[in-house]
Amino acid sequence: MALATRTDRRPPPLRTAWDSTLGKKTVMAVSGLVMLLYLVAHMLGNLKIFFGPDDYNGYAHWLRTLGEPALHYEWALWIIRVGLTVSVVAHGVTAYQLSRRDIKARPVGYAHRKARSSYATRTMRWGGIILALFIVWHLLDLTTLTVNRNAQPGHPYQNVEATFHTWYGDVIYIVAMLALGLHIRHGFWSAAQTLGAGNRRRDRVLKAAATGLAVLLTAGFIAVPVGVMTGTVH
Repeated sequence: MALATRTDRRPPPLRTAWDSTLGKKTVMAVSGLVMLLYLVAHMLGNLKIFFGPDDYNGYAHWLRTLGEPALHYEWALWIIRVGLTVSVVAHGVTAYQLSRRDIKARPVGYAHRKARSSYATRTMRWGGIILALFIVWHLLDLTTLTVNRNAQPGHPYQNVEATFHTWYGDVIYIVAMLALGLHIRHGFWSAAQTLGAGNRRRDRVLKAAATGLAVLLTAGFIAVPVGVMTGTVH
């Protein structure tokens, strides 16, 4: 008599974690913190523009020779780009998936819609879309120089000047940086809660740190177009 055998296959732990809401929130939190570290470094590098073209162009060249001679020319920069791209994609995918889950979980049929998400959460969604579109523009503007009509290949200082001598370049950048500030303020706080860093004693400090980081990064990034517009950078 043959006995029927049944093998219950459980999904791998990583798949289980990815499918869970907590797992997706963790991926979004970690990827967000990776991007935050990059933004701090990027802002500090941008501010070198106030020290003149030699310093700024020298900094841009240093980024391409970072890690030499262990690494070849631009290898370190491409490693950073790949890591950042993975973080951006992971952040965007998990944000979209969590948003869809939140929408599906909402009860329907109410005469007056009662949003389960806060104003800050809804702002995060629109802010994320604005920032995604800005990243595309920013790459076309200052990396590939596709939309920068007065760009000079190999002259990053002059290319930044060319961008912010146009009204639309200023508007796009400043609006995106304001959206970034709001995104960071809520995102840093949410990441801290997801990763278990928050409690009653630390909540006030974390909220202050989130606000401080948002203000610092927004002001630091916006200082560049303002510097070009006012003639401080020339």
